[in-house]
Amino acid sequence: MRNICKGVSEIAKLEECMEALGQRVKRPGTIYLTGGATALLFGWRAKTIDVDIKADPEPRELFEAIAELKESLDTNVELASPDLFIPEVPGWRERSTFTRRVGEVDFRHFDFYSQVLAKLERGHGRDMLDVKAFVKEGLVARQKLRGFFEDIRPSLKKFPAIDEQVFAKSVQDFCAQP
Repeated sequence: MRNICKGVSEIAKLEECMEALGQRVKRPGTIYLTGGATALLFGWRAKTIDVDIKADPEPRELFEAIAELKESLDTNVELASPDLFIPEVPGWRERSTFTRRVGEVDFRHFDFYSQVLAKLERGHGRDMLDVKAFVKEGLVARQKLRGFFEDIRPSLKKFPAIDEQVFAKSVQDFCAQP
């Protein structure tokens, strides 16, 4: 992960960042928003420490645009996405919800199931509030989440920092809740 900008991000700064990136990047690409950026856009949080993104495919001018904007926006942007912390959940691109297009850049929310699984694995208090919000909003179904966990479970060995039993219990306990 690479910390590119500084400051606390708010919804207006996030939207300004998206607009500026879309205007400066002249080639097609997709930027996936995750973590606090998703929570901001859905109104679950008023602030986030950083804007986590994944570009796929990476528009060639993206990094130059971020470098130009880092001072003017005073916003943390990190190259961080669930697939850096847990195995890639099959079909994540197809489930990544479109939010807007600015210029040649499509902005999407990174797959909600991937986000929830990554948050359950990490288990921070704020993450658990986000996880509950995903379910409350009807964006994630608990039984489907359990199925996606089982899909990635064989690949957990590629992530030695993950304790498979602890992760499995976290998913099981969450999915058992009403």
